This record gives sequence, C-alpha cells and structure tokens, in this order.
Amino acid sequence: MTRRGAASLGWSLAGFLAQEDPAKVLSLFADKARQHGGLGPLDFACALRACRGNGRRWQVVPEIHAKAITRGLGKDRIVGNLLIDLYSKNGLVLPARRVFEELSARDNVSWVAMLSGYAQNGLGEEALWLYRQMHRAGVVPTPYVLSSVLSSCTKAELFAQGRSVHAQGYKQGFCSETFVGNALITLYLRCGSFRLAERVFYDMPHRDTVTFNTLISGHAQCAHGEHALEIFEEMQSSGLSPDCVTISSLLAACASLGDLQKGTQLHSYLFKAGMSSDYIMEGSLLDLYVKCGDVETALVIFNLGNRTNVVLWNLILVAFGQINDLAKSFELFCQMQTAGIRPNQFTYPCILRTCTCTGEIDLGEQIHSLSVKTGFESDMYVSGVLIDMYSKYGWLEKARRVLEMLKEKDVVSWTSMIAGYVQHEYCKDALAAFKEMQKCGIWPDNIGLASAISGCAGIKAMRQGLQIHARVYVSGYSGDVSIWNALVNLYARCGRIREAFSSFEEIEHKDEITWNGLVSGFAQSGLHEEALKVFMRMDQSGVKHNVFTFVSALSASANLAEIKQGKQIHARVIKTGHSFETEVGNALISLYGKCGSFEDAKMEFSEMSERNEVSWNTIITSCSQHGRGLEALDFFDQMKKEGLSYFKSMSDKYGIRPRPDHYACVIDIFGRAGQLDRAKKFVEEMPIAADAMVWRTLLSACKVHKNIEVGELAAKHLLELEPHDSASYVLLSNAYAVTGKWANRDQVRKMMRDRGVRKEPGRSWIEVKNVVHAFFVGDRLHPLAEQIYNFLAVINDRVAKVGYKQEKYHLFHDKEQEGRDPTDLVHSEKLAVTFGLMSLPPCMPLRVIKNLRVEKYTSLYVNFLHQKRTNGQVGSIISHWVFDVSMKEKLVHIVCALIGSGWCSASYCAGELMPVIHEVGLREHHRLMKQTAADWWRHHPQTCADAEPQIKPLHQRVDRANAAGYGIISSRREIYAMIILDLDQKYSYRSILVYVLLLYDKTNDDQLLKHLKREIIHGMQQSCRDPEMGREMDEVAAMFCSKQGKPVGNYASLVKEARERLVVKKKEQESATNVSATSSSMAT
Repeated sequence: MTRRGAASLGWSLAGFLAQEDPAKVLSLFADKARQHGGLGPLDFACALRACRGNGRRWQVVPEIHAKAITRGLGKDRIVGNLLIDLYSKNGLVLPARRVFEELSARDNVSWVAMLSGYAQNGLGEEALWLYRQMHRAGVVPTPYVLSSVLSSCTKAELFAQGRSVHAQGYKQGFCSETFVGNALITLYLRCGSFRLAERVFYDMPHRDTVTFNTLISGHAQCAHGEHALEIFEEMQSSGLSPDCVTISSLLAACASLGDLQKGTQLHSYLFKAGMSSDYIMEGSLLDLYVKCGDVETALVIFNLGNRTNVVLWNLILVAFGQINDLAKSFELFCQMQTAGIRPNQFTYPCILRTCTCTGEIDLGEQIHSLSVKTGFESDMYVSGVLIDMYSKYGWLEKARRVLEMLKEKDVVSWTSMIAGYVQHEYCKDALAAFKEMQKCGIWPDNIGLASAISGCAGIKAMRQGLQIHARVYVSGYSGDVSIWNALVNLYARCGRIREAFSSFEEIEHKDEITWNGLVSGFAQSGLHEEALKVFMRMDQSGVKHNVFTFVSALSASANLAEIKQGKQIHARVIKTGHSFETEVGNALISLYGKCGSFEDAKMEFSEMSERNEVSWNTIITSCSQHGRGLEALDFFDQMKKEGLSYFKSMSDKYGIRPRPDHYACVIDIFGRAGQLDRAKKFVEEMPIAADAMVWRTLLSACKVHKNIEVGELAAKHLLELEPHDSASYVLLSNAYAVTGKWANRDQVRKMMRDRGVRKEPGRSWIEVKNVVHAFFVGDRLHPLAEQIYNFLAVINDRVAKVGYKQEKYHLFHDKEQEGRDPTDLVHSEKLAVTFGLMSLPPCMPLRVIKNLRVEKYTSLYVNFLHQKRTNGQVGSIISHWVFDVSMKEKLVHIVCALIGSGWCSASYCAGELMPVIHEVGLREHHRLMKQTAADWWRHHPQTCADAEPQIKPLHQRVDRANAAGYGIISSRREIYAMIILDLDQKYSYRSILVYVLLLYDKTNDDQLLKHLKREIIHGMQQSCRDPEMGREMDEVAAMFCSKQGKPVGNYASLVKEARERLVVKKKEQESATNVSATSSSMAT
C-alpha cells in the first residue's frame, strides 16, 4: 500500500472517531494491522481514543500498547500520553508510570495526565513528588497542572502541602483561572477553613456554576444553611442559573435550618424548570421533609420514586435515621427485604447508625448477625459503623474484635476505636491504638488527631500531646476548630496556663466547646480560680453558658469552698433553664455536699427528674460524711438507714450496678456507726474486687474505733495495692498510735523511710481581701507570723480559763520532738483560722481550705469555743466562726449540731452566721416571711400600689435567693446596707422602709425598731420640702405606729419630734451661716 493510501486510512479512522463510532475505528485499525504494516502514531492515537468510556473496549488497550512497542512507537509522546490517561483511569497506576518514564519527550499534557492519574487514585504524596520533579526538570507548569496537584492534595487530605501549591500558583498568576479557583475552594472546604475558601471565592475574577455549587455544597454539608442561601442569592445576582447540584445542596441547607417553606419553593422550582429528578435529588427531598417533620410528604416522594433502586431505600433509611425514628427505619428495612430488594454494604450502616443514636444496641447486635450471614461483616463501611456503635456504648472488646477482623483497616475504623477508648476513659489504650494505626501506615484525620489529643489530656500525657500538636501542622489541620478545642483542654488540664491561652487565642471563631474546654480543663487540673475567671470572662464575651460550662464552674466552686460563688452560679442555672439537667444536678449535690449544706444537697437530689450513677455516688458520699442539720444529734443512725436505702435502691429499683466508690461509701456508713464487723463482712461479700478506696475507708474507721485487728487486715491489702501512697502508711501509723502500740507505729514509719515514701504536708488556705494566704504545720514564714501566734496564745489563755483542756497530739510522738517548741506543731488550719480572725471584720464567715483531713483536736477546739461563749472576745470569735473545709472532712455539722442542741438559735445563725449553713427551719422562715409580705401587700393594694415598681426588685431578689436554696434578705446587715444605698432615691425610700417594717413583724428586733424610727423621722424631715413624699411618709409612719400595737394618735408625737429636729437643724444652719458671714466681714 502506498504512503498516500496509509495516510488516507489514518484520516478515515479519525473521521469515524469524529462521528462517534469507536467500534468502526477499532475494526478498521485491526484490518489495517493485518493487511498493512505501516501503522503510524495517528492510527494508534485514534485507536486509543476509541477505547475510552467502555469496559469491553478497554480490554484491547494492552494489545494496542504491545503493537505500538513492536513498531517502535512505545516512546512516542502522543501515544504515551493517551496510554497514561487510559491506564490511570482504570486504576493501573504502575503501568501508567512506566509509560511516563519511557517517553522520549514529555510535554505539559504528559505531566498533567500522570498527575491526574495519581489524583484520581488517591495517591496525593506521589502526585506532589511528581510535581516537584517537574520543577526540577525545568518544565513550566500550566494551570491544568496546578489544578491536578490541588485535586491530589484534596483527596489525600494534604492541606499544608496544598497551601504551599496555592502560594506557588499565586506567584505564577494561575489563581485567576476559574478551574484553579474551584480546586482551591474544594481544598479549603475539605480542611474546614471556610474563611480561606471564601477569600479565594471573592478574589476570583470570573465565577461559573461549579464555583457557586462548590461553596454552597460545602456550607450545606457543614450545616451552615444561612451562608449557603446567601451564596445562592449572589449566584442569582450574577446572572447564573442553578442546576441540579445547586438545588440539591440548597435543599440540604434548608433541611439543616428546618426551613420547610424555602425547601418547598425549591421543590416547586424543580418542576417548573423541568429538571430531571435522579436518586440524589430524591434523597435530598426526602432529607428535607423528614428533618422538617413532614414525614407524610417524604413517604409520598419515596413511594412515587423507583422503589426497585436500593439507593433510594438507603436514602429513606438515612432520612428516618437522622430523626432517630428507629421503629419506622426498622419497618422500612423489613419492607425492603419483603420486596426482594437485597441490602448492600451501605444499607446496614444506615440502620446501624439509627441503633447507635437511639441506644438500641441489642437490635444493633441482631443487624450485626444479619450482616455476617449476608457476607458484609468484613466490609469497610459496615465494620466502621459497628466499631462506632460498640465503642460508644462501652462494648470495647467487641469493637476491638471487629477491628481485628478487618483485613484492610481504614482511618475511619481506627478513629472510631480511638474515640471509643477516650470516651470511656481508657486513654492509654487510645494512645496505643493511635500509635498502632500509624505503624500500619494510616495517617490520622482531624477526628483521629482530636481524639488522640483528648486521650493525652485524660492521662495528662504532655509529651505525647506536644508531639501530636506538631503533627497537626504537618497534617494540614491547623485550621480545624475541633483540634484546637482539644489542644486548649489538653494544656488546661496539664496546668500549662500560658499554652492554653495561646491555643485559645489561635481559634478565630470560638464556640461553646472552646470555652468549655478551657473551663473544664482548668477545673480538672486543680486550677479552680483560673476556671472561674474564664467562666466570668465568658459573660463579658457574650457567650452563652451550657450544661458543661455550669458543671465545670460548679465543680471549681465546690473545690474552692466558694459557696457564695456557687450559689450565684446556681441562680444563673435556674435562670437559663438548665436546673433539670442531670449533670448540673450532680454538680450541685457535690457543691452543697462539700460546703456542708447537706439539706440543700438532699433537696437537689430529691428534685432531680433523672438520676445516674454519679447522682447516687454523690448523694451517698454526702450521706456518709455530713450531719442532717437540726437532726445532727441522730446523725449516725439516720445516715446509716438512709445511706443504705439509697445503696439498695440503686440496684433493686434503678438497675444501676454499684462501683467500688459506692461500696466505699457504704463501708464508711458502717464505720461511722461503729459496726466494723459488719463493714468487714460487707467487703468480703462484695461481688467485685475491693480497690484501694474500699480498704482505705475501712482502715480509717478502724483507727477511729481503735480496732487494730481489722485495721491490720485492711492495711495489708491496701499496701499491696498502693505501696507508694503515703496516706496508707499514715493511717496505719495513726491506728497503732491511738492504741498505744508505739513499736508497731515506729516500724511503719521506718518502712516509709526505707521505701522512700513521704507524707504530703498538711496545708491550709484562707482568702483575705482577695489575697490567698497559705499555712503549713508550725508555719513561721508568714510576714505576720509573730502576731498570729500571739493572738492564738490569747485565745488559748481565754478558753483555758473557762475550762478547756489542751489535748496533747500524740500520734507522731517521737523522741526527737520532745524538746521542740510546742508552737512548731500547731496545725495549719488553726493558724489559718487565727489569721482570719485577726484580719476579717466581725460576723464575716471564715472559709479555710485544706488539702488533707481536719485534725480531730481542731474540731474539738472549735466545738468547745462554740459551747462556752463566756466573755466578749470569745463570744465575738464565735459569732462569725463558720469553718468550712472542702477537701475531705468538714466542721459545718458541728454548728448544725449546736443549733439542734440549743447552744445557738436558728435565727442567730441566719442573722450572724449568714446563709453558709442553712437548714430546713431557716428556709421555712424565709418562706413564711415572704408569704407574710405577700399577704400584707394583698390587703393594702391602695396604699402600696404606686410602690410596687420599687419593691419589685426586692421581691425578685428574694425569689432568686429562695430558688437557689438560701436567703440573703433575712440578714439585718443586708437590709441596712440596702437602706443606706437607697437614701437618695426618695420614691424607693418609702418602699424600703415598708419592707423593713414587714421584716420587723417576723423578728421583733429592738435594734431594727430603733433604726426604723430614726429613718422614718429623717424621711418626715425631708418630706417638708416635698408634699408628695410627705403623704407617703405619713402612710409609713401610720403603719409603723399600728405595727407596734400603739394607737394611731402616737403619729402626732412622731410629727412633733420630726419638726423639732427640723427646727434645730435650721437653727444650726442659720448659726453656721452667720458665723461664716461674720468671719468674712472680719477678714475684709
């Protein structure tokens, strides 16, 4: 055949290819290969182009490649480019790479084809390596090359590298190309950086439909419905028409907003525009109507669709799963099988996710069994959801078994396993799984990194946390908010304040989780003051508090013994409507329990609508540690009965399995009641192994009741479990000391020294004028140490004169201490209390925090002071001695016992000791006072109608106080302070006096009566210049006289006295004026 004939045949192949007849092209190519030997590059190019888009035609590509090699065209650039494209699109990256390397010359098409092949097959790192090789080869990239590299980074989630490519493209001026901008928007949306995505969007000179669809879809997928609709409005303003992808994304945005009206309008637009409705569009419509609560319309759309398509069944299952309607989901699942539609690998995850969300794990197990029968258990999607379901509900062994069964573990499976470990506080296992995942060559995603950081925070593994923090930047997730939230919590829980705030400031848009991470982190690391500071800063920033914020703040207040701050937070909890949350209720029980207000703790427990294990644990702890207010003299019997009833009802009524700390509380109840044999038997019959807390509680009870036999048994088990805990040795040493076994005690002390165990020194803290002062045993380092010891000596002398005998502290009786100064052994809490008495004004509560228990003799010392109250100085000390310890034991129950025994009245505590320790009787007093006030206002509507606006704030204050469980308004000092503050407000002045008048009805306090009379006369003097105020003061004076039981005629004496005082005051003013004028004239 002549050269002209061969060329004409090549052109005929191209002609058939142009007519979209690839079969004819391949037929002619085969004929030419059999009849003529002169196949050229154009013939091979036409044949290879004819192989695109059809699986059967793809089979002849290797044959064409082989013929090209035999004819010396294997290195031809045109043929090679087509072979690279075909091999890559069919997943054969290695043959494509081999062809690329054998090319005699490479052009931009060659590089783009190879880069696109890597991108399509998810080989982002290889694509970046090839991109760098292209630069080294001196080839100038084109916008298409840049777009391919960016797509590779997006699919492989190499966000840091993607930003680097963006910078290079910006320098080369390629970012103005629309398709490059679209690739950048997709990259930044995938890494969660909406700010950068929108910056690229608004910097683009030309935007097409794909540009708008990409940004709208990104916002819709992240539930940013409002932003998606705003972008759609801009799309309409630019003159572009929406397509099916746009409408589908907008339907998802409306579903996230719950905007059924706009969703229905979009549905109507579909029909008007004549757009085809595929299964994706039907799924979006189903999602919209189900999320907006229109389930009937959703079912109509489903029934009108192609019910033979398994995808549509999966979509309706997903739709009902999103609203947690398990019954309907399972019904549809059964209908699907009845209709002969076989579930695929995506069907099981749909129904399993619904089981996870609704907590129906038993049904989830049945679905798991069905997936095993149908052969889908080893599928990546099914196993990932199974791991997530089991791990979320604590079935970690089953979750791990599913993970180990997988031949190919993906990042989702590992991440679900790690998150499950962290959720159930198996942080070491979580970090081990994280390390194992990396050994398998799987790079963690943003959720995996955040979970691993949370695992580090759980065990305060600072070093590993820093390593993961560094990896965040390498992975390109530096813009992910969830990771930064986890980092903030990590640094806060590890006590790294500077790093915590630095990470906190890095977050551009701080959400509630960000603030909660900082507050809870500081609270859990013991930095309670910092936690409360951040909590107050939230108010200034306008961030709303949620359940977790309140729980952390209440926990911090409890550990600081800040009962006042805690009650303010409690009032805010009520105001925001979170008082019915179980977690908040648990925190409130802990707060009031630690601060001595057991009745408040009990009230919170009784008012909880739902209780969990923490609720029972906290109330049992409070029962075992505190008295019961007015019934404190019967403390042991009542606590034993009630505590055991709580414990019994945990398992019998509520089905809660007790944990070791619950058992420890019951042992504490037996121990306080002196029933050590029963406590020992209880430990032996426990269905679980006793831990260190159980044995330590038993040992402590043995020390109190001097039962050394049971104590030695408890100490043996305790030292085996915790051989390096100083508290165990100290307890055993003290037990030997109280029984007089000094040799045994010395042996324990020697054992501590030999094992290198050191006792934690006792420390006490007290806050005076916003400064926290710390004290140790026998502390001499305080600047006012000399004055403190002198004042303590004065107190000791005075109490000794009234019969108090100083107890000798003999538990650590050592020969080397015999010659020491007795003041060197003064307990830290006694020094703190003495300093508080010196520094704080009278009748102000003292709050002392101690890291260890309160010493027995300090408790007896305080009790003796309360009982004797013999002279002025001791009496003044007692009047404001409210001693509160937050860590282990409290002395508040002593004051409650004194109320019950008659040493001080309830009204005395209300007026002098303030609301720190308030009991049922006091709260009843507040209610009666409030009711009396309400009755009086109801019977005098005409007299007090115009005063209602002024008195309303006081009522609101009482309401908030009573709602929070305490009453400030009953304190005389508070009333006086309110009167002084309102002296210059003439219209609220009468209201204040009326309210104090009502208070006098309940107290009959002579001091209050004198104050009232003085203020009424003062008001009548002022009313001489104001007729309206005069009428008001007349009413108040009349009420005042009638309340004393005197005739109303005594009102005249009040008027006379007021006028006389006014005349005297005028004469004094005139005299002062005359003196001033005389002085001026003399000076002249």
